[in-house]
Amino acid sequence: MTTITLGEFLGQLSGSYVFMVTAALTMAVILVNGWTDAPNAIATCVSTRSMGVRGAIFMAAFFNFFGVLLMTMANSTVAHTIYRMVDFKGDSHDALAALCAAMFAIVLWATAAWRFGIPTSESHALIAGISGAAIALQGGLSGINGAEWIKVVYGLALSTGLGFGAGYAIVKAVEALFRNFGRQESQAIFKNAQIVSAAGMAFMHGAQDGQKFMGVFLLGVFLSGGRQDVSEFSIPIWLIALCSAVMAIGTSIGGYRIIKAVGMDMVKLEKHQGFSADLAAALCLLGASLSGVPVSTTHTKTTAIMGVGAARRLSCVNWRIVGEMVLTWVLTFPGCGLIGYFMALLFIHVV
Repeated sequence: MTTITLGEFLGQLSGSYVFMVTAALTMAVILVNGWTDAPNAIATCVSTRSMGVRGAIFMAAFFNFFGVLLMTMANSTVAHTIYRMVDFKGDSHDALAALCAAMFAIVLWATAAWRFGIPTSESHALIAGISGAAIALQGGLSGINGAEWIKVVYGLALSTGLGFGAGYAIVKAVEALFRNFGRQESQAIFKNAQIVSAAGMAFMHGAQDGQKFMGVFLLGVFLSGGRQDVSEFSIPIWLIALCSAVMAIGTSIGGYRIIKAVGMDMVKLEKHQGFSADLAAALCLLGASLSGVPVSTTHTKTTAIMGVGAARRLSCVNWRIVGEMVLTWVLTFPGCGLIGYFMALLFIHVV
């Protein structure tokens, strides 16, 4: 099974400025993911005042790190699915330039969404960006591996329904189990429980999203080394540690805008509802990760919150905020895909 040592990686890095830029942009995408996607994990525990913003952000950074590290060592199927989703075969230089363009498109799209406080899905952006670049590289849809691509899209669509349904069911079960508890007693229980569930959600965010970006990172490594025929690989421990650390740093330096949009503006939550949303999303992500299906952590968490709010009554959900999020998700595929496509054409011509 193919892999790469840290020494080999550093040698490739110093030998190709295109690969150096591609690696830097991939790390930038992981950093952006840390500050735009990871705050979804802790939005509810901040909005219910179970934790302060600063403490919650550092907790998310810590558990993101170990989520990437431990899950990738246990099961790296998600990374393989993303790796095989597109075809970057052909001229190695052009392929690397196209991948570099895709990473640039993702950073651009995600940063714009963060600027407006909208929790866009980095999974959508990643899939759209590299798909657009692969189509530009191959001159058509032959750049897409249809079987793997459909599997990924099914996973993203499934995460929406699963998140909503699990959130609705779990909060109903929690309310039934604790219906005889006094408010003060239940508040004390769920304040601590929500901290635990938010930590679990942060762990699962790292477990899912870290693998996606490592798959793309290794694609760049193999293209740079002229090894376009690699189909099976193992993820080296140094890369797992590097991606974990970068995602954790991203989480620690940003996130309040997303926390406010998801945890405060979309639905007003009680502590038991925040716990239910975190638990629902974490369980959905765990099942997806163990089965090797890439899903959107943003979709899963935000729809779980919607399901929790709708369990009380539909009017509890701020559907205007939901509409803005859904519009952003819908626009990500064509928007980021087109940016990836045209940037790839530009980079191939210029680089």
